[in-house]
Amino acid sequence: MAHDILVLGAGYAGLAAARKIAHDARTRALEVSVTLVNASADFVERVRLHEVAAGRDVGVHPLTESLEGTDIDLVVGWVEALDPDARRVSVRVGGTVRTLAYDTLVHALGSSEGRVAVPGAAEHALTCATLDGARAIAARIASDRPERLAVIGGGHTGVELAAEIAESHPGIRVDLLTRGRIAPGTNEKGRAHVLRVFDRLGVTVRENTDVAEVDATGVRLADGARVPAGLVAWTVGFSVSPLGRAAGLTVDDDGRALVDITQRSVSHPDVYVVGDAAHGTDPGGGVLRMSCATGLPMGWTAAEVILDRVAGREPKRTPFGYLNLCVSLGRRDGIIQFVTADDRPRSLVLRGRVAARYKEFIVAGAYGGLRGSTRTADSNFAVLRRVARGAAKRNARAAEATVSP
Repeated sequence: MAHDILVLGAGYAGLAAARKIAHDARTRALEVSVTLVNASADFVERVRLHEVAAGRDVGVHPLTESLEGTDIDLVVGWVEALDPDARRVSVRVGGTVRTLAYDTLVHALGSSEGRVAVPGAAEHALTCATLDGARAIAARIASDRPERLAVIGGGHTGVELAAEIAESHPGIRVDLLTRGRIAPGTNEKGRAHVLRVFDRLGVTVRENTDVAEVDATGVRLADGARVPAGLVAWTVGFSVSPLGRAAGLTVDDDGRALVDITQRSVSHPDVYVVGDAAHGTDPGGGVLRMSCATGLPMGWTAAEVILDRVAGREPKRTPFGYLNLCVSLGRRDGIIQFVTADDRPRSLVLRGRVAARYKEFIVAGAYGGLRGSTRTADSNFAVLRRVARGAAKRNARAAEATVSP
């Protein structure tokens, strides 16, 4: 009898898990069936949404491209509820609610825009966290032709969005407002390069600035000052689906499910959580950041572990470590910040055109590994896993050296 595996969400992590399960099950002659549920019939490269917001038609691909020849059953529908005790999931497909049963569940429903507490932001600001949001920004730029744009948030999304729009639309004055410093996770050389690029592109940066209110004509700051803007883009924070918490999974304060090193829920052994919905820990004990650099290895690792357990084998526990942080600054510039396994910036940072090409290679390769031959995808996984293991081992050796007498 086939072991039924249900994967919820076809982002980087979910699609990686589904494809690898289907491929490796055939290779290992394991009798499994794989069903993939996604709200859309398309795969969206979320790492390109800032490009979409600037008006580029990129990053959206039919899931049929990735699933061709895999025997994965695709269900296009909206997940409404999880019942891990009964091993059932309710999915709305059109006007009908279907109940899907499983033996093993992979929860990969990802994240969306965060909850906004600032008055007026929900009514007057657009986000870049979803395809619809990014397209809405592009549509407003095309129709209203605003003279000024305010980007709220100095994290990587805000930095990439501000640079992309300033480069693509030189007639728009861009203001970036952030509560802390811009480009967190980069060293001083990386941050200085971001500021130089912003100066060249005409982006005004206001660090250590609190936004008190957003209205139809701009932003009011906590100190009473105003920043006029015909369009406000909000890039602060992400929130995960509440379904995991509602189903009784053990979650953190943000609703991300707590998992062990094999991506298994700490409270429900038949449930694996990957991508942004998972609270995984890095070698230093910190929470893994939301990124495709995290989601892909999570998905591939969960796939291997699930099949090992289906086959009656106890899987190996493999640590995860980071290598770098990639930030684009328009189409011709960027920074690649090399980091420790636990995501602290090293001294080495690439800047300029070589960094832009490096990031484009990584981004293109991420989707390429999810749509090419299964052999290519498996090869990509092997390389990334070796890099992740190597980084984690180097971090462990460094930690041992620090505590040694």
